[in-house]
Amino acid sequence: MNPDNSKSAALLVFNAGSSSIKFSFFRLSTGIQKVGEGRITRIGLPGTSFILTRQQFTEIETIPGDVTDFISVIKFLANWIECQPMFSQVKIIAHRVVHGIEDSSPAPVTENLLNELKQAAGDNPEHLPNEIKLIEIFRHRHPQLQQYVCFDSYFHQNMAPVAKLLPLPDRFRATGLRRFGFHGLSYQYIMQKLNSEGKGYGKTIIAHLGNGASLAAVNGGNCIDTTMGFTPGSGLPMSTRYGDIDPGVAWYLMKKEGLSADQFIQIMNHESGLLGVSGSSGDMQDLLLRDATDFKAVEAINLFCYYIKKAIGAFTAALGGVDTLVFTGGIGENAPVIRERICTGLDFLGLKLNAEANTNQNKNISANDSRVNVYIIPTDEELMMAQIVNEIIHI
Repeated sequence: MNPDNSKSAALLVFNAGSSSIKFSFFRLSTGIQKVGEGRITRIGLPGTSFILTRQQFTEIETIPGDVTDFISVIKFLANWIECQPMFSQVKIIAHRVVHGIEDSSPAPVTENLLNELKQAAGDNPEHLPNEIKLIEIFRHRHPQLQQYVCFDSYFHQNMAPVAKLLPLPDRFRATGLRRFGFHGLSYQYIMQKLNSEGKGYGKTIIAHLGNGASLAAVNGGNCIDTTMGFTPGSGLPMSTRYGDIDPGVAWYLMKKEGLSADQFIQIMNHESGLLGVSGSSGDMQDLLLRDATDFKAVEAINLFCYYIKKAIGAFTAALGGVDTLVFTGGIGENAPVIRERICTGLDFLGLKLNAEANTNQNKNISANDSRVNVYIIPTDEELMMAQIVNEIIHI
């Protein structure tokens, strides 16, 4: 990049999920400084909202009534962002891309890369098509802007072969069918924070708990395993996603209920998890409000905590012990009762919570006599992407 341009250069980061789009503006002239951020949430659901968490914008918009699905949200957001004064300073756009193609290193957007992503889109229809659309709309409208992708599976690329392996006939391995792992940008950020404090080199379990939820086991800074596998729908039960499923359930629903493959995936990704068990909501905050009166809400919460507790036990075995447990993500950072229920009964690992610290949302929530350090660390995937891209292009 031209040094003269770098003095006022800005980076725009997009983080598109299955039901939300987050975005952030960063100035790159004096380090990396976040100067504006926002998000559109509950896309495709009642109550879609547009939230600006830093008031660096010309005005706060409301979502028009005809903006109801991802494509209309992408067009609305692109139009809105282009009207912001900061957009004139943007030189680079970075995108979080969820699915891990075989080479998942951060990379500039090219025609070949886009074609490769489109070929992989069928493996992850919940995320990739929307992410590709975001890339393409800005590529079409602003071809002069450099765009980069940061893959959410990159953090997991050095997992041992046994952790990547799916127990299927060998002929499928040649097609690229394996465990990739996701939420990697979040895990990378958390490890960076721990390492900066000299706490990230032991045996660490990170619980990224939000609408999408997963755990990662990290030893000496290297990921050795994670709960998500070939797609972000696997692993733990989540807001509306089933998690890991007995293949017999797939057979039963598709054969006995006459479901097509697309109908089955719709149920697994959009009607299951917390929503399916509770019958009312996939939002943990909603369920906790019903915890005292709604038995099905209680069941959903207990199931969520139980699966996470089991995963902590399994990853402790895989690590050969655990030194640090980190909670992050919307639920992990903001739900004391969920952290308490997950950790209750883990005394045999030497893990004890400080109840007051947990309720008060302190960073360190472990008891004084806990052998395992337990932390709450807010994640920042957008900042992680800004740092990655900044290192690549050396602004």
